[in-house]
Amino acid sequence: MHPLDWTILLGTLGLIVGYGVWRTRGTSTSEGYLRGGSDNRWWAVGLSVMATQASAITFLSTPGQGFTDGMGFVQFYFGLPLAMIVINRVFIPLYYKMKVFTAYEYIGKRFDGRTRLLAAGLFLVQRGLAAGITIYAPSIILSQVLHWPLSWTCAVIGVLVIIYTTTGGAKAVGVTHKHQMAVILLGLLIAFGYIVHSLNPVISFGESLQLAKDLGKLDVIDTSFNPSNKYTLWSGLIGGFFLQLAYFGTDQSQVQRYLSGKNVEQAKRGLWMNAVLKIPMQFFILLIGVLVFVFYLFNPSPVHWNAANVKTVRDAETAEARRALSIADSIGVERSTKFPAVTADRIQQQYQANTDSIAVISMAWVEAQRAGGAAATTKWNTALTSALDRSKVLHERYQEKVKIALPKAETNDKDYIFITFIMDHLPVGIIGLLLAMIFSAGMSSTSAELSALATTSVVDVVKRERTDAELVIHTKWATVLFGLLALAFAALFSLFENLIQAVNIIGSLFYGTILGIFLVAFFFKRIQGWAVFFAAIIAQLLILAHFGLDHWNVFEYTLPDGSKHDPLAIAFLWYNLLAPTVLITFAGLLQWTRPRDQRGSPNPIRSGSMRTGFQGRS
Repeated sequence: MHPLDWTILLGTLGLIVGYGVWRTRGTSTSEGYLRGGSDNRWWAVGLSVMATQASAITFLSTPGQGFTDGMGFVQFYFGLPLAMIVINRVFIPLYYKMKVFTAYEYIGKRFDGRTRLLAAGLFLVQRGLAAGITIYAPSIILSQVLHWPLSWTCAVIGVLVIIYTTTGGAKAVGVTHKHQMAVILLGLLIAFGYIVHSLNPVISFGESLQLAKDLGKLDVIDTSFNPSNKYTLWSGLIGGFFLQLAYFGTDQSQVQRYLSGKNVEQAKRGLWMNAVLKIPMQFFILLIGVLVFVFYLFNPSPVHWNAANVKTVRDAETAEARRALSIADSIGVERSTKFPAVTADRIQQQYQANTDSIAVISMAWVEAQRAGGAAATTKWNTALTSALDRSKVLHERYQEKVKIALPKAETNDKDYIFITFIMDHLPVGIIGLLLAMIFSAGMSSTSAELSALATTSVVDVVKRERTDAELVIHTKWATVLFGLLALAFAALFSLFENLIQAVNIIGSLFYGTILGIFLVAFFFKRIQGWAVFFAAIIAQLLILAHFGLDHWNVFEYTLPDGSKHDPLAIAFLWYNLLAPTVLITFAGLLQWTRPRDQRGSPNPIRSGSMRTGFQGRS
């Protein structure tokens, strides 16, 4: 990488970390360290909420998602505006009225300490795992750029985040988010502009969109109702609604962000800002991935996007070939009989030849489009689709070679697509800026997660009387501890189908149960804590059991036509609806089984008798 890129990358990260430490070095009260000072205006709240959600995974995986599957992933966010309505009307007013440090303090007062501990524990598990992924994701980049071991790069990123988050707590998180979002938005605009500029000599922006549309990459809405499909209109509106409701309403990493608002109205406006901007932002990032796809129609693309895997396969086959030649010479066998029929190198040559054909066909499409419009491109659409299918087959064959050479490696390479484009095709200076964008996103989300994990553990799990100064000190130590745990989790992760799906899957496994606890607390005033506690355990166990049976295809069977069918197959987004449904149902049944005189009366929180000065120390 050029020295100018290093200067921009390290300078940007150094300024953000240094500013965060300097600006919040004097934060010594629990109000500032745990809640962020409660003095932010709506735009600062909105930027902080967006920065927490937009991790490095967003800028690694989402373009890869757009490249491979098109724009359909944006349906995942269709339920977000609906969730914001509920949170603004129900969640935020209650949190501010009670002046809580965490969302789970409310559960403790509404039910009991046992249910509060369960909700906080579920959050700590799922967010702790997710924090590991948010560190792991940008580490992939740095390890590829610097050729460092992945564990070293995870340590460097984790330590940077731990330094300024431990120094200023939630206050430091909010302060740095503003600058990190500025870098992120600037990087996105420059990436988009450069891709369009790179394509312009060959194909205009409008023609690029038409070509992508002809190849199915701009299909946004899928109205089919198939529970096994991950991204459809219905899974986004229904499953996505419950996921976003749980994430923004009960996840402390987000609750902490809008609790830093100056008042209820400022917090609400900050969430509305996120509701208005999030879907267009995600659409824009996916569109960048689609344009990268169009770019590689006219330019050579690698057979496998993870260059480290390619090098390992090449070295392994070279060593195997040498051993085969040595054995053949020693026993007098004809050398040609000792080579495998199809090597990885041969597949790579076939793939490169096919990419040349794709470029020729794509140019023919452009000429036909300019000469006769859509009707004239039909033949070339068919030819291009066939050539792309051929590339897909060769890509899968190469993945098999990777699996042979690296049995424990993850062969999926979607998350390497955008970073490969950045490193191979962008000019000096822009590379450093876009890397700074991705690292800023990784740091912004990780810092919010560490601050939320530390606050929850000290306030909700290890509950005891402390002075204000002791509360801050203990939270600082907890931040360091969770930073180290996140680094440990990062060492365990390999790529899922892609990283952004990994985060959403982990969230969906736990968010539904947490949300169910809050929904009962808000809307079912006669259900008591003991019923919610046991119903939550039942719901969580059922979700985890179903995920395991579905993931490992325990009940999958083959149909007469040779296709596979799994009666338990369901997209993970639906867990966010199923878990609260199961929890509410079982909680109601358990409460109903109690004798009438033991069922209890409405909780004082719901009946309005609780004083507004509650400080959440139960």
